[in-house]
Amino acid sequence: MQATIEYNSRKYKIDLSKPIDISIAIDVSKKIVNAWGIDDPKIFPVSNGDWVGSVNEGADVNFNNIEFNPHSHITHTECVGHITKEVHSINKNLNQFFFLAEVVTIAPEELENGDFVISKKQLQFALGNKKRDAIVIRTLPNLSDKKVTHYSNTNPTYLLEAAAEYLREKGIEHLLVDLPSVDKEKDGGLLLSHNAFWNTSGKIRMNATITEFIYVPNEVADGTYFLNLMVAPFENDATPSKPVLYKLM
Repeated sequence: MQATIEYNSRKYKIDLSKPIDISIAIDVSKKIVNAWGIDDPKIFPVSNGDWVGSVNEGADVNFNNIEFNPHSHITHTECVGHITKEVHSINKNLNQFFFLAEVVTIAPEELENGDFVISKKQLQFALGNKKRDAIVIRTLPNLSDKKVTHYSNTNPTYLLEAAAEYLREKGIEHLLVDLPSVDKEKDGGLLLSHNAFWNTSGKIRMNATITEFIYVPNEVADGTYFLNLMVAPFENDATPSKPVLYKLM
């Protein structure tokens, strides 16, 4: 199935029959991704007196409660409300859902202190003169265990502040990474890359988003795609999301 999309006065053909889902799901029957030192999520049937919301336990429906944190347990998309005193909702600030995106693969650089980072120079090389709405960053090594890693107290790869500033100045509005955060795990609350990307010291970019905990399979080539950034309708700073890529034809 093909579709033609007119975007910024240009027409693109995409193959709708081959969506590339780059989200990580919650599956409590398995080990799942986790960060920030909190317990794993829970999915369990409602209990109301003698009634239990499980067909296996005699109910006519399965009726589950779900306990999770979007920042810790699942692919999620966040708005500037993640770091501001003012309450801002991703559900209100993200009003468009299709974007021209560039998938890039980065081998993080090691700093003298042992940190692994994504630098401005690397992103400049990866993007060149391309004008894109979104960037999808896949880091190396790209093992499937990214989907089940417990990241707490491991000091994962992060973006340097200058790299986030570059993406902002480049006009990138949607930043997607296969990391638990664009910032260093323990940075004393500075959140340099979050602040730089959303421009909190100037005119805040209310429409800009950061999506963390994606996973881009190795068979997906670097290059240009259409991104469908689907989010769950929570009035919150962040919500579970399902970013899907479509190849251009």
